[in-house]
Amino acid sequence: MDTTTNTVTGVWPCLAFDDARAMIEFLTTAFGFTETAVYARADDPSVVEHGELRWPAGGGIMFGSTGRDESPFGSRPAGTASLYLITDDPDALHARATAAGARIIRGLRDEDYGSRGFSAADPEGNLWSFGTYTGE
Repeated sequence: MDTTTNTVTGVWPCLAFDDARAMIEFLTTAFGFTETAVYARADDPSVVEHGELRWPAGGGIMFGSTGRDESPFGSRPAGTASLYLITDDPDALHARATAAGARIIRGLRDEDYGSRGFSAADPEGNLWSFGTYTGE
């Protein structure tokens, strides 16, 4: 398959959040994700069974609330992910994340391999790195 013309994103990281509703707000405000789907438990809307946030450059993440069931997916702990996302404008994204109160763990910098970017931790401990590097 010619991946240069493929419009379907084949990798969707899946995360677990202790407070999925708060994380939706944080990720959309601080990093610029777009909320596209949130399916909550009928008898307890604070429990997100499945959610999706889209990344402006393509793809996105899927997520659910921690402790939603006894399966390996429902019982995963929060705050254990580390993700890298491509951005054309890391400086503007850094300013946005900082203004939204994101905890910057590695400031803006130019890397030896030609990327420019930064890293931040979300309120639940996941690590988010943003940069211009698009892979080999």
